[in-house]
Amino acid sequence: MMTQFNDELSAVAAKLRQSTVKIKSGGLGVGSGVIWQADGLIITNAHVATSQQPTVELSDGRVFAAVRSHFDPQQDLAVLKISATNLHPATIGNSDTLRVGELVLAVGNPLGDDGAFTMGMVHSNHQQAVIADLQLYPGNSGGCLADCLGRVVGINTMIVNGLAVAIPSNTVNRFLSGNHRWQLGVTLQSVVIDRHSLGLLVLSVLPGSVAETVGLQIGDVLIGVAGRLFTKPDDLAKYLHYSQESIPLQVLRGRQQFIVDIAKKNAVEAT
Repeated sequence: MMTQFNDELSAVAAKLRQSTVKIKSGGLGVGSGVIWQADGLIITNAHVATSQQPTVELSDGRVFAAVRSHFDPQQDLAVLKISATNLHPATIGNSDTLRVGELVLAVGNPLGDDGAFTMGMVHSNHQQAVIADLQLYPGNSGGCLADCLGRVVGINTMIVNGLAVAIPSNTVNRFLSGNHRWQLGVTLQSVVIDRHSLGLLVLSVLPGSVAETVGLQIGDVLIGVAGRLFTKPDDLAKYLHYSQESIPLQVLRGRQQFIVDIAKKNAVEAT
């Protein structure tokens, strides 16, 4: 029985490697991505795809110049497109059905090790993020988190207190459906605040952007809007998308909390 399990796990790992790509963007090292669709659409983290024309290397060694078609630092997601044939898109799973204790797998390119495979268990799944007890390293960002059947249920994005944090696959699908129109001119990365809420850490501020205008700084953490704390990585994008005029954005700077008003008309459209 154990031999059969090992064989099945090896087959799943091999399939996931075919759907995993290596991404080089400027001089910032190597990250990972997932072939989401057979037409060459690739999902990765925004903090991986910092260049508008990154390089993508497939598992078979082919290298392509990619075009970054969508970029949303608020959700830490980006879409790349390549023109290639014989691609192996991932099978996408339903992240909402993941259970605590369920076996999950990760494939990426940590520390330059192509297609490295690791596994662990779901630590928590509160829709805002899938948190798993597995080892990730630099280069895993943008790679897949999958269930034991090889269905991709998340995009690995960061490590918090030794636990892997992934953007749920259902959040990615909402992003692809259009919840990415508005942005503030900042690069953000999700950080877990507690089991019921998350924050968006400001990694950079674009000169001349609405974020700079209202005084946001690197190191600030965006935690909610009008008293409603963020629980999913795409919450901020939703508030911006559906708000009529402006939103009162709650910010944590050190131990100080304050509010900045963001006028929707001043937000720039994502590219």
